[in-house]
Amino acid sequence: MNKTKESFLVNRIKSVGYAFKGMLHLLKNEASIKVQFFIALLTIGLGFYFEISSLEWILQTFAIGLVMSIEGVNTAIEKTADFIHPEHHTKIGVIKDVAAGAVCIASFSAIIVGCIIYIPKFMS
Repeated sequence: MNKTKESFLVNRIKSVGYAFKGMLHLLKNEASIKVQFFIALLTIGLGFYFEISSLEWILQTFAIGLVMSIEGVNTAIEKTADFIHPEHHTKIGVIKDVAAGAVCIASFSAIIVGCIIYIPKFMS
């Protein structure tokens, strides 16, 4: 039974390793993630500069995580669709558009969070 627990732990460690590998792949190869990562660093810097509250940090962190996570899922969907059907296909186009739309929704939400946090700070 102890071997099962060790196997479970080893498998979890490997899973985390695969996740980091995927995250690094996104950061190295996907232009949209690079832009979003830059914006994330900028907003984190603003957070330190304006000394935002704990609640504002939580909201900002969730907004950043949401956008970057959905972008990762969008990239996975696009790569899968391209692998399955490399040539243009209307239905594949709809799938890609819907995935990109999800990123857009998350991004608009993050922009709203950023505006709620930072506009008052810039105004004062």
